[in-house]
Amino acid sequence: MSQQIPQRGAQGARDARGGRIVGIDVARALAVFGMFTVHLGVGSIGVFGGDAFGESAAEALHQLTRGRSSALFAFLAGVSLALMTGRTRPADGTALQRARARILVRALVLALLGMLLDLTGAPIAVILTYYGGFFLLALPLLRLRAPALWCIAAAVAVLGPVLSFAVRDRMAEPPLRVSSIGGITDFLLTGYYPAATFMAFVVAGMAVGRLDLAAPRVRAALAAGGAGLVLLGYGGSWLLLYPLGGIDRLVQARLGGAVDLSATDPVLRAPLRSDVAAELGDLHGQVPTDSLWYLVVAAPHSGTGFEIAGAVGTALVVLVACMVAAEFAAAPLYPLAAAGSMALTVYTGHILVIAALGYSFQDDAPFRLEVFVIGALLTATLWRMLLGRGPLERALGSAGDAVADLVTAGAPPAEGGTGRPPPR
Repeated sequence: MSQQIPQRGAQGARDARGGRIVGIDVARALAVFGMFTVHLGVGSIGVFGGDAFGESAAEALHQLTRGRSSALFAFLAGVSLALMTGRTRPADGTALQRARARILVRALVLALLGMLLDLTGAPIAVILTYYGGFFLLALPLLRLRAPALWCIAAAVAVLGPVLSFAVRDRMAEPPLRVSSIGGITDFLLTGYYPAATFMAFVVAGMAVGRLDLAAPRVRAALAAGGAGLVLLGYGGSWLLLYPLGGIDRLVQARLGGAVDLSATDPVLRAPLRSDVAAELGDLHGQVPTDSLWYLVVAAPHSGTGFEIAGAVGTALVVLVACMVAAEFAAAPLYPLAAAGSMALTVYTGHILVIAALGYSFQDDAPFRLEVFVIGALLTATLWRMLLGRGPLERALGSAGDAVADLVTAGAPPAEGGTGRPPPR
């Protein structure tokens, strides 16, 4: 997804910083490398060592990236959608028509690419097909400003998980998954990255992209708001599950209500709680529908409002931190920015390598993650320095521009020029 900003005089040129916002590229690279961590597994992390501390640190890193990386990836897609459709002033007229055409092409190509990557047999839940669908759902929102987008994101975060829970509770048990996505029901409700959850990330990102991200007050507000959402999502969930007894309600649901936990020896109750907590750490897109208490869980890929709040908060904090860091340390961060500028190429490449070499997230292969990350950084840096735009990004951009030219042939030029993004 391009993050180039249509020119609107000096303001657009100043904000674009030569066509890209480096901090966003850095954040996108962190999202992709976080997904590397999840896809390659705990056993691929060698930097912490092989002792007990190293194993605990590797597990902590893996848990930190799981769920949050894909959420950050979707959030940044929303930011890019806003940037390519006018940023603080939503595009209209010919510029909007061109943007819609480019987004539609990206959606279709990404959906097809995701299906092709699924056929490689890599043990990865490929997000790209979902990503394409998210772009289609975002098309009607392109003319909205930040307040309306924030309201829609909040509505999806609050209502989406509840509606998903209610609908899935009345559905038959879904068949065993054999691919990343099995149809429209998977896309909306039952898949690895259901729209009922992930559109909150996309729309929240669009709202952020409609703000003046160069303004210190905006950055401070986003960072403070992000910290508050992290506290609300993860802290609120912990409070409801543990001090207020939600975990015992889930244990009760797991046992079918056959045991009165209040009369159970606390020593016997502890392993039951541990079993349920372990199950909550291994969710894949949504929670079970055995108990409404599942809706207070904030575990990765649980798809609840609490997880959404925590993940959006994390994304806001990461984005602000990356943008500030990029202003003070642009040169050291160049490799990360290069990788983030061609995130689609890097993401696709790592799946092809995993498939070709038969790697699995279950492998015990210390330093495999580090090799992947360093290899991606070196390749992206050299490519960026010598050839510019990433290969898949260049092809996708050219296809989008070609379709946009066809759609707007004969239309009057957009305000400030042709509606094309500025040249690199």
